[in-house]
Amino acid sequence: MSMKNVDLYYFSGTGNTRLVVERMVEIFGKNGVDAALKKIEDSRPEDVDLDHTLGIGFPVAILSTYSFVWDFINALPESPGTEVFMLDTLGGYSGGIVGPLRNILEKKGYKPIGACEIVMPLNIFYIQDRAVCDEKVKKGLQRAEKYAYALIEGKSQWGRVPILSDAMKTVSMGGLKLAAWGPHQRYLKFRVNQSLCNGCGTCADLCPVGNIKMDEHPVTGDNCQYCMRCASFCPRGAIPCFINYRGKTYAAMKPGEMLK
Repeated sequence: MSMKNVDLYYFSGTGNTRLVVERMVEIFGKNGVDAALKKIEDSRPEDVDLDHTLGIGFPVAILSTYSFVWDFINALPESPGTEVFMLDTLGGYSGGIVGPLRNILEKKGYKPIGACEIVMPLNIFYIQDRAVCDEKVKKGLQRAEKYAYALIEGKSQWGRVPILSDAMKTVSMGGLKLAAWGPHQRYLKFRVNQSLCNGCGTCADLCPVGNIKMDEHPVTGDNCQYCMRCASFCPRGAIPCFINYRGKTYAAMKPGEMLK
């Protein structure tokens, strides 16, 4: 395989995936591959250039990935054989994404050339010490570099374990539906502490699905995907993170960097 042009569509919750795809694009560029990063939340599937190698990157959520990322993938156009690779970042285990994603893309006519899962710091439930997180980032970026070189050299692979991965995807889809369920959204949502909020709008700007609207203070709707952006990037800590142990949050970069 000889890659010349790569469009890497990605979503990053609190910055882990963003760090990984930036490092991969850096390696691509140093090796003569023209690569562009495109945010999934700002992109339309129908605009994908089928003459370029397609990359798809995202964090793992509920054993696969977020519903709006699945929506983007499922809406991709049919392809005459466009090469495609994937990567995800995760804190532990996925199970319901690598095989099912390959199956979807092959049915659309794409040619899968590589899949890679990269361990990075957790951003949900239990946040580890900064030193531990920094070491995970270091190792994760090293893995990203090796993966980029494997893609360039045509040595990457994309496996599939049909029965197990399909079963895990079914479990994942059930979890995603539960998270989107009306009562769940109404009673388990991120709420703004107005005494701390200064109305900067960072949370609304970063929400990938437009679930936060600005009034005098942010108002959260009922379409939260629990990507952790609002709670993790609020500069005043005005959005308590009830999901995480002791409310501690993690972010791989500053809010301004995520908005670029």
